[in-house]
Amino acid sequence: MIRLAPLILLALLLAGWEIACRALGIAPYLLPAPSAVAVALKEHYPTLVLAAWRTLSVALVSLLIASLIAQVLAFITALSPLLDRAIRPLASVVQVTPVVALAPLVLIWSGLDHPQTALVILAVLVAFFPIFSGASAGLRSADPDLERLFTLYGAGRWHRVTRLRLPSAVPFLLEGHKVGAGLALIGAVVAEFGAGSGKVQGLAWQILDAGNKLQTARMIAALVVLGAMGVALHALLEALERAGLKWWRGR
Repeated sequence: MIRLAPLILLALLLAGWEIACRALGIAPYLLPAPSAVAVALKEHYPTLVLAAWRTLSVALVSLLIASLIAQVLAFITALSPLLDRAIRPLASVVQVTPVVALAPLVLIWSGLDHPQTALVILAVLVAFFPIFSGASAGLRSADPDLERLFTLYGAGRWHRVTRLRLPSAVPFLLEGHKVGAGLALIGAVVAEFGAGSGKVQGLAWQILDAGNKLQTARMIAALVVLGAMGVALHALLEALERAGLKWWRGR
């Protein structure tokens, strides 16, 4: 029953939405009923699925690049306190700068004829910080008693990081990637909005195109596909996290 609770609540919300739209006579271009959204989803399903794949592919590529950069930088900062003090403030600046503010500059620098490159760069900037932060926190979370033991045996900085701190960082890395994946998807969508180009026909473009034509049901259908994609990605990463933690604890 507990597992069915979200589905029951969703069904009640959709039923209330449908009844309200019909009883109040709300114009379809303002707020279409769920039945109208379902019809739009059925009619535009192939287009929406293709657009969803384009957005998802940008998010996955960006997540991979952000993961590599973030882990390398976190590893470097763990080896050198001086570099840690130099890199961490710059990473924080990247985190607090809105991607919408950077989009015009990145689009110009990457070339207006190559908006796909700009999408990847912007999504990488969004997904970078949680992975870097998680990796950095994990590399500093080793057991103090084990730290003293490594000091007692005269372990160098390299062995201390690779043999002690890196294994301790595994749970933090997994959590950082889970957060970063969601932000990469958000970054890809926001970047598409910023690009505002028909050359980038992801879900954001479908929403913009439908909005310009006052096809509200199609807009909401695109949002439904985006939400479903986000939930599926989050569930997949949670499963990978559980498997990773099970392996890590077994080790």
